[in-house]
Amino acid sequence: MRNYFTLIWHIAFLPCLFFSTSILAQSAPSGAKKVYRFHASEAAVNKATAEVVADERLGNHKGTTLKAGVAATVDGSTPEADLVFHVKLPAAGRYMMHSYAVTDAEGAALMKKAKTKFESLFMKLQVGNGRPTKRVVYVPWDRPRQETGKFEFDGGEQAVKIWLPRGVRLEYIELTPYTPPAVPPQAQNYRPAVVPPAAHPRLWVNRQSLPLIKSRLAADGNQAAWEKVKKAALTPFVFEFDRAKEVAYNAELEVAAESKAFYYLMTGDKKAGREAITLMTDYLSHVEFGNILDITREIGRAIYYGSEVYDWCYDLLSAEEKKQLCKHLLRLADDMEIGWPPFLQKIINGHGNEAQVNRDLLSMSIAIYNENPLPYQYCAYTVLEDLVPMRKFEYQSPRHNQGVNYGAYRMGWEMHAAWLLYRMTGQEVFDPNIKNVRKFWQYMRMPNGQMLRDGDGFGAGKPGEPYYWKSPLTMLLFYAYAADPVLKGEFVRQGGLPGNPVLFLLLNDPALQAEASLQSLPLTLDFGPVLGAMVTRTGWNIDANSNDVVAEIKGGGYHFGNHQHSDAGAIQLYYRGMQFGDLGVYKFYGTPYDFNFNKRSIAHSMMLAVDPAEKFTRAEANDGGTKFNQRAPTTVQEVQTDPWFNNGKVLSADFGPSKTRPFYSYFAVDLTGAYTSKMNGYNRGFCFLNLGREDVPAAIILTDDMTTASPGIKKYWQINALNAPETTANGVVLTARQGNLTGKTHINMLLPAAANRQMEVRSGPDANNVFDKKYEVPNVGQPEENGHRIMISPKKASPRDRFLTVLQLTAGDQQALPVKYYETPVSYVVLLADRVVSMSNSRELINKGFSVKVPGNAACQIVLTGMAPGKWNIRGGNSRLNVNTSVEAGKNTIFLKAKGGTYTISPQWAADAEMLRTEENFVP
Repeated sequence: MRNYFTLIWHIAFLPCLFFSTSILAQSAPSGAKKVYRFHASEAAVNKATAEVVADERLGNHKGTTLKAGVAATVDGSTPEADLVFHVKLPAAGRYMMHSYAVTDAEGAALMKKAKTKFESLFMKLQVGNGRPTKRVVYVPWDRPRQETGKFEFDGGEQAVKIWLPRGVRLEYIELTPYTPPAVPPQAQNYRPAVVPPAAHPRLWVNRQSLPLIKSRLAADGNQAAWEKVKKAALTPFVFEFDRAKEVAYNAELEVAAESKAFYYLMTGDKKAGREAITLMTDYLSHVEFGNILDITREIGRAIYYGSEVYDWCYDLLSAEEKKQLCKHLLRLADDMEIGWPPFLQKIINGHGNEAQVNRDLLSMSIAIYNENPLPYQYCAYTVLEDLVPMRKFEYQSPRHNQGVNYGAYRMGWEMHAAWLLYRMTGQEVFDPNIKNVRKFWQYMRMPNGQMLRDGDGFGAGKPGEPYYWKSPLTMLLFYAYAADPVLKGEFVRQGGLPGNPVLFLLLNDPALQAEASLQSLPLTLDFGPVLGAMVTRTGWNIDANSNDVVAEIKGGGYHFGNHQHSDAGAIQLYYRGMQFGDLGVYKFYGTPYDFNFNKRSIAHSMMLAVDPAEKFTRAEANDGGTKFNQRAPTTVQEVQTDPWFNNGKVLSADFGPSKTRPFYSYFAVDLTGAYTSKMNGYNRGFCFLNLGREDVPAAIILTDDMTTASPGIKKYWQINALNAPETTANGVVLTARQGNLTGKTHINMLLPAAANRQMEVRSGPDANNVFDKKYEVPNVGQPEENGHRIMISPKKASPRDRFLTVLQLTAGDQQALPVKYYETPVSYVVLLADRVVSMSNSRELINKGFSVKVPGNAACQIVLTGMAPGKWNIRGGNSRLNVNTSVEAGKNTIFLKAKGGTYTISPQWAADAEMLRTEENFVP
């Protein structure tokens, strides 16, 4: 059993001495559990193999370790342990054990080389005459304290034997009486509105849907998977084990049992069904998973496969087999991170939102419902009363708060819950908006096959090597649930799911034809109010030689903690490679680098405001960014009423005139709430222009209006790039390369003027520092490990500062287009190519009249943004235009085509004017 964030856990060793045993009860607050700590001086040391050494890092300055030259026997059958505690506890019962250890030079060297949790250091442990078990005692991310597991003690004197690995010095073990998680009062007498049917099967299929699944097995698209399952089901699987020893996790056995059970369900072949039952009963009665990091995922998988065998082969099970399977399924459930009953973690976020309930325990509770309805009562409560309402609110925005990678992982498990309950009853339990979340992974795709960065990430590939981001399991669950042919095309492009043919056969509809092309998708997506963001692009060509531009701005809505970053207002830009975006990389959760740089605002392309007096929760460095939130809201009411979760407010989002291939995409957000009280007001505006040109395909106009609580809070306009920038008189030029193609971003800062600003470029190791606080970057082989932070600040301290920036994308060495700019009483007006763009020059929507001057007489596109909702008239110009139009709240834009001249924009309709007509088929 493990705590909420296992990745930041203290995992440790147990070095001690060999003498007679005594119990030391560590002092604890009134009402707290007693903690029984056993030090090295209270144990007996095998003097042939181990010794007590001095170590000032340990609380009692002593630890027990293997002698020099003595080989560890953790994996052997040596009966004599290195260390024995003679433990007598005041009462019989279950106790949670912890250990505390440090590494010596040998162990530290091993941990430095370690790349995964599987290279942790393990000890062997035996309580009394129980079965010996291997447990982690130290982990690669250097945490001395480790949760060892739950063990039964009889109240009499018992020996706790330990066989040590090389490289550790064990100080003590601790035992605490174990109390199961409390059941919430609302769940104690809960009566689910949705319950399993009386008959089996009911996991993934019921009696009504079973004929449909059978009818699809031999269809084109499914037949190959069916032949694969059939072959596996009819191939004997040999499982030999010693009943006196624990059995290690065996993924191949689980898959074999599932294949045989599924084959029985589809064909009625009793021999295959009995083989599945025998494999699973033998396995579950002896398997032990230990305490390795995130082992709950492997435990849950065993529960899931065991539940499938139980349900699909139900009519072949004897009463004793049902009893034994139920017993061991619940035994394993007790070792899950979420605990049993499953209320140690919340299902809303974190590890509690993964497979534990959404697939594993929910499957178990459905399978054994006839014999024991209580597990389903608990699981249904967490899903139906906690998760479903929260997601109905959250998925108003079709993206996942945990980012591209963790979001795809956790979303896949939620889709398991949606599917399991749907197939069990024939009714959709989750709100239909869950189907739209799939758009997140469609729109975050960059032309090079990678994803725009969002949340804690991994899987960007090695620098310079092709890489295509994949999550085929989640794509399968989504395309089948939403009947989306385009997403099915993406599933095929990702290589399908050859390793899970059973699930594929359960879900795939062969009649739904995969659509390989993405061209039917609009070029811009507004993500809505809960997780505010906009992604826009010039095309859907996913190819290394693509000339498409992709840009994202995020901010507004709410912050949900955990793997979500402090990046409200951040922008990213791709053109022939990553022009700018994030610099953080992810390896382990909660390290100093992770909490002070990777997850923080400074690692993103966004505004910083450094208040020297500010302190951040759980971060030691002051980066000047937004709040650092690692706490997740648990209810809709909490997220809406607690200002801690406020991540700003989306003010405007619009694109057009075509809703599939827009010329402009506009987004404005009030980011004040994302910062602490140091911020009196901050708005960011973003207008992306699809210029429809090969030399300069796109441009972005960016506005920032920030007022801080005092002039001494220094503001930084920041862009983070992977390649070295070139400074210019107007700003900076960024360069990116994809294959043989080179793209550039010309950044022209119009405000503050060059004389009123200063620029600083931090590169190499300095780019990963937080205002001179240094953090070691983990080596994960991603380009973001080394980059450049470009920071621009006003020279003069002032509470309020305004920034106006134009960014142009150019192919290779093509020249950027001339930019003209002037300011009206209410707006900035930027002239670029055949575009005229007006954006509010304050934090307010424009609600009074103003004029826009358009030079020359050539046709141009005029985009007026930041307009207050209501009636407006546009009059003037060389063509004597006179039109009325209405501005919609939340869009706040006007688009028109016109020629040169001066145009007066007034906040009312004119009686003699026609209504403005926009051509929605007018596209780049």
